[in-house]
Amino acid sequence: MDVSGTTAAWLGVGAGVLALASLVLAFMAWRALRRVRASQLVLLGGGKADLVDFAVSLQGRIDDLHRAVDEVAAGLTRVDRRVDGSLSNTSIVRYDAYTDTGGHQSASLAFLDAARSGVVVSAIQGRDYARIYMKELDRGKASVALSPEELEAVERAMAR
Repeated sequence: MDVSGTTAAWLGVGAGVLALASLVLAFMAWRALRRVRASQLVLLGGGKADLVDFAVSLQGRIDDLHRAVDEVAAGLTRVDRRVDGSLSNTSIVRYDAYTDTGGHQSASLAFLDAARSGVVVSAIQGRDYARIYMKELDRGKASVALSPEELEAVERAMAR
């Protein structure tokens, strides 16, 4: 195949223009890549090599956070059980046990937990004596019948 001098010259000029266009395009791609990497560094902040490393480290932190939340939830469950079992509901009802006394000297006190279990203490004051009664409650049920004042003390304690 015989190529003339002018055709070869034009092919050389075309190849040169194509090479120059390729260099310009490569330079523009390099600049765009630098801008993307600079933006990526701003986004990542921690100096991670790329978004994949950042995503992996972020997933690890999220997993750690889930474990911490599970530990806090388990701790709250233990605290709830302890609080529910404590005598946190209390009340006092003062009254006159006998018609010949005044000043509300008698009283019924209720000390209960969240399940209505605990004790009701009644102090009955007469003119020349005092009596103290204690009645145990288990989930709201008393082994001995409660007086109206004791029932009121239990209801007031559980209303809080």
